[in-house]
Amino acid sequence: MTGGERSVRSGIRFDQVSVAYGGNTVLDRLDLTVEPGEVMALLGPSGSGKTTALRAVAGFVQPASGRVYLGDRDVTGLPPHKRGIGMVVQQYALFPHMRVQDNVAFGLKARKVAKDGIPERVAEALDMVGMAAYAKRYPRELSGGQQQRVAIARALAIRPGVLLLDEPLSALDAQLRSGMLAELARLHRELPDVSILYVTHDQVEALTLADRIAVMDKARLQDCGTPQDLYRRPRTEFTASFVGNANLLPVTVADGADTVDFAGRALGVPTGEASRGATATLCVRPHLVGLGDGPNALNGTITEVQWRGSTHRLYVDIDGHRVKADVKELRETPVLGDRVTLHFAAEDAVLLPAGAAEGAGGGTDG
Repeated sequence: MTGGERSVRSGIRFDQVSVAYGGNTVLDRLDLTVEPGEVMALLGPSGSGKTTALRAVAGFVQPASGRVYLGDRDVTGLPPHKRGIGMVVQQYALFPHMRVQDNVAFGLKARKVAKDGIPERVAEALDMVGMAAYAKRYPRELSGGQQQRVAIARALAIRPGVLLLDEPLSALDAQLRSGMLAELARLHRELPDVSILYVTHDQVEALTLADRIAVMDKARLQDCGTPQDLYRRPRTEFTASFVGNANLLPVTVADGADTVDFAGRALGVPTGEASRGATATLCVRPHLVGLGDGPNALNGTITEVQWRGSTHRLYVDIDGHRVKADVKELRETPVLGDRVTLHFAAEDAVLLPAGAAEGAGGGTDG
């Protein structure tokens, strides 16, 4: 490092971090570690505390209690400009009167990097995000996706050990967002030593990019694990409903081995150590629910049909409970009121303790 730069150890650790505004706790005793080189997504609804956690790392909010570490360095009391992190927010925040190359150079100049080294660093960062050919343009001459690439290049130019991304794609349309997801995944591969904390309310972004996902709700950490673990084997109703889409069915553990009762029907599912007679919630992903006869058959009435291109989403009423099934596009669209049979395999179901987390309605019908 040169000039006013100092190296930043990768990795982030929240040690019982709480943040409060006017007596209202907006982040409650967060304990979480982002390993060096890891992408951690903070996923949750609005007001869950995820952006507050990121701002505590950046130094824009001061914890009421607890400590924030970058690597092994306690940065809780340091101002933002002394933390040496890169940050990208939703609204790009580019200087409109500066050309692209000057926007990217801004952080380097602020850190007093040697002048003769800045052009190379700017070119390196722009090349990394595929914007080298646009170095002399002004932000107004760029699309939204291109502006966000420049914002990312500016954050990367300082060669941070920690990169903070706060809803960086939410202002982009669906096609641009898909392309930027691929670009961010590529950048992660090219920057294996940079720890990334990625705040989003979009489950697709979290599942696509993250090595692990921290699920936030009501100012608290609800769950944390790999995308595959949280999707396939969620531990709470809130995780099941917010990470992906889920059928959450109220059941009672029956006397028979690996059997539950749902609306008077016996279903064969793994019950683990659940006590007989205990109430529980059965989680089954819609794409794992089949149409027609099969194991764990459920008969009901179609109440809604949505065509989604390659699939049909069927909503089926089963004794007052709505069950969703995503099936391969049907040649003949079912008619509302038709009686149908759904089924699912025992190994595709997860039994959750009833009421394992409040606010399980945070997921969407997407």
